[in-house]
Amino acid sequence: MGEDVVARYRAALADGDVDRARGYLRDDLRFEGPFDSFETADDYANALRRLWSIVDSVQIRHLSSEADQVVVLYDMVTKTPAGTQLVCEWYGVEGERIAWIRALFDSAPFAFLRAGDAATG
Repeated sequence: MGEDVVARYRAALADGDVDRARGYLRDDLRFEGPFDSFETADDYANALRRLWSIVDSVQIRHLSSEADQVVVLYDMVTKTPAGTQLVCEWYGVEGERIAWIRALFDSAPFAFLRAGDAATG
């Protein structure tokens, strides 16, 4: 079941529909990544809107799940000097919604974001 929820969430993002993707997140979503942490789905969705403005495409390389936890490895192709970066996202699903996300990636190529050029989630 968790894999289906994450697949629908990722499909919404692939369509560039952050509002639809937000519908798959619990209101009290916990997100932790190299740059930011969020305690609400709305704050995370706002960061996603900014992030997706620099994303050209996402190519999923691996997806695995066990019970209500899902791991997705993907290449995120950006419109920036960072180019293409491998990202790992680990999801926890409760019911029909994503309760938490942990994102892991090499943040060094995105140093320009810290200079205020853009924001990420």
